[in-house]
Amino acid sequence: MPSARDVLTPDALTMLQTIAQHGSFAAAAREMGVVPSALSYRVRQMEEALDVLLFNRASRQAKLTAAGQELLSEGMRLLTDMDSIAHRVKRVATGWESQFTVVYDTIIDPSVVMDLSQAFYAANPPTRLRLRHETLSGTVYSLTSGQADLAIGVPMNATNVVGLRLAELGPVMPFVFAVAPQHPLASAPQPLTDELIQAHRAVAVADSIPQGNGVTIGLLAGQDVFTVPSMGAKLDAQLRGLGAGFLPEPLARPYLDTGALVECQVLRPQRIGQMGYAWREVAQSKGQPAGDRALQWWLTQLQKPRTRLALLGQASTHKQATSV
Repeated sequence: MPSARDVLTPDALTMLQTIAQHGSFAAAAREMGVVPSALSYRVRQMEEALDVLLFNRASRQAKLTAAGQELLSEGMRLLTDMDSIAHRVKRVATGWESQFTVVYDTIIDPSVVMDLSQAFYAANPPTRLRLRHETLSGTVYSLTSGQADLAIGVPMNATNVVGLRLAELGPVMPFVFAVAPQHPLASAPQPLTDELIQAHRAVAVADSIPQGNGVTIGLLAGQDVFTVPSMGAKLDAQLRGLGAGFLPEPLARPYLDTGALVECQVLRPQRIGQMGYAWREVAQSKGQPAGDRALQWWLTQLQKPRTRLALLGQASTHKQATSV
């Protein structure tokens, strides 16, 4: 007896669809150019292999049973999936990656990343796009460990790994030391000394690297620390008065302007940082497409000054970031 895998072929599923559409074995046989007995034999083989009835024998018409309807419904979905896979394979062979992962630091504006993703899909690539966010060393680790293909928001001094390419994302980004208006440091004599700052809780973003100690920035020895997972969470915590710390000036500026945050002058040197984006070099076999068309699409967008500024929150509008 044939098994279910033997009888559930694309041709058999197409045959079921034809019989169901015409309502009779005879009409379906005429369209398919075979005798009705051949269709009846194939249907019986399917029923024996599945141990179910696919057509109601009590009806003069070829009417599907509930089991037959379920098989046809799932079968049509499988046929559609097979057509999609064949289409994807053909397009991937032209140089598109089957999957492309973008990792971005939480200092990057996520809405701009989503704008770029929308524009990417508008180009109708065969590539499955994945987004993930990390903090500090986690972005580079995702790239070097093979978990991502492009990292946005990498500190320019963060990597000298062989096989990685690094480009500037934008100009030097200033940071401001900011607290909520109700925080004790907001009314303390300025500039603030390290001793005074050390007596109050700091809010710090955790390095998302899964191994090692990661990077610690701007903390004082012995200082109480409230650790949060992202730059957005750090901003939220400082707005609530849960602690103090440095924030990217573009991120803090709207809240400084409205008085929701207060900038404090400090004795320590001003903190600045320059962000970049990094990617792995793609090896190309002789006579074969490079297989990096998704990467090249994203790199093309990142060459646009407005896109880079928008990602850093330094553009007045994000709409220009998606003009591709």
